[in-house]
Amino acid sequence: MNQSTQIANRFREVILNGTWIANTNFKDQLVNSDWQIAIKKVDSLNTIAKLAQHIHYYISGILNVFNGGSLDIKDQFSFDFPPIESQEQWNLFLNRFWTDSEDFARRVETMSDEKLDSVFVDEKYGTFRRNIEAMIEHSYYHLGQIVLIKKMLLKDQ
Repeated sequence: MNQSTQIANRFREVILNGTWIANTNFKDQLVNSDWQIAIKKVDSLNTIAKLAQHIHYYISGILNVFNGGSLDIKDQFSFDFPPIESQEQWNLFLNRFWTDSEDFARRVETMSDEKLDSVFVDEKYGTFRRNIEAMIEHSYYHLGQIVLIKKMLLKDQ
């Protein structure tokens, strides 16, 4: 298996279908979830919805670069989203999250080793490989938060 396929599969594991590292993934935690649980606050923690939107924000922004666009995402805006106010809105967001994530993985699969090791937008951002691997690690970090917040919210149900 080539490197790009291995990296794409690692990305899919955390977002769409894996259980190797955390015994779960974003899709497993969020599919069929109630929007009211997703937007419910626990103390000063971010909501499940905000964390999922935050990860999708970066996936979408990096995917735009993969597709030949510019890097338009900024850390300062990575938690700024309109509120989710219905199950329909939540489901629409989740469907976009899954679709963009699979598109992201497919784009990674097509990258040569040279592309993976080339500069991502600007030298200050490192290589494509570094950004893809950072996306995987960042996703695991927030997946852990989602799992814990979900347990806190559902403990009395």
